[in-house]
Amino acid sequence: MARLIYSMITSLDGYAEAAEGGLGTGAEDPEVHTFVNDLFRPVGTYLYGRRMYETMVYWETAHNEPDQPPHILRYARDWQAAEKIVYSTTLTSVSSAKTRIERAFDPDAVRELKAGSEHDLTVDGPNLAAQAIAAGLVDEYHLFITTSVVGGGKRFFPDGVRLDLDLVEERALGSGLIYARYLTR
Repeated sequence: MARLIYSMITSLDGYAEAAEGGLGTGAEDPEVHTFVNDLFRPVGTYLYGRRMYETMVYWETAHNEPDQPPHILRYARDWQAAEKIVYSTTLTSVSSAKTRIERAFDPDAVRELKAGSEHDLTVDGPNLAAQAIAAGLVDEYHLFITTSVVGGGKRFFPDGVRLDLDLVEERALGSGLIYARYLTR
């Protein structure tokens, strides 16, 4: 059975989206990008909300931009190879291959997808992840913690949720960003 992974860049104070913009430095570093590429290359399906999909669809054509470094080209190829499911009540079409729209997040359908998948899945974006967390679907949490405190925004973990997790991997990257991987007990 495949695992469902929730992974995002988060501020030091736990926000996946800052109220007033960026989450700090570190994520744009080539070392970080290469590490993320290697980590998520085996992912077979990305689960997105509309806003996250609209951000990530950049990777459908990123390889066409001139002078892209190898780590960017590699991520674009990996992203294009994966399936994408976009949960949206407003999106009418998608602009990437291997992508379909679902009108509502259905925990049972995601359970079936996990059970039938040979490759791991990710859920991306704090709103969609909150639904997956509430349904008990998330098997792993991958946090990329920046060096900034942003003071507000959308939290990585939703309010009102109690989770007991096991830290199974950690790594400090040269940019100051810290990677921490947790398993659900």
